[in-house]
Amino acid sequence: MKFLVDNQLPSALARFLTDMGTEAAHVLDLGLAQSGDAELWSFAVENKFVLISKDYDFLHFLERTAPDGQLIWVRIGNCRRQALLEVVALVWPETLALVSAGERLIEIR
Repeated sequence: MKFLVDNQLPSALARFLTDMGTEAAHVLDLGLAQSGDAELWSFAVENKFVLISKDYDFLHFLERTAPDGQLIWVRIGNCRRQALLEVVALVWPETLALVSAGERLIEIR
């Protein structure tokens, strides 16, 4: 499984996940930083990425995509990068288990 980190989240998150043994890329790494939400969602689904985003709009794409597509919705308010990474580290094993089980929407709070 591989993960795509959206623009609202730091590229450090993709590096952090990679360091934890997970295949991850930030939209900047793939030349997708200027892509609209629909284009980004389509890219993620077509290339079998689990999208990680803070953007509420992706919930609408998730609802309209028949069983394809998975979203990790980060619902942590504005915080420093280190605080974000600490929260993700705490919940990542459970998050991976939910993704592996086929959950389409996983929330990180």
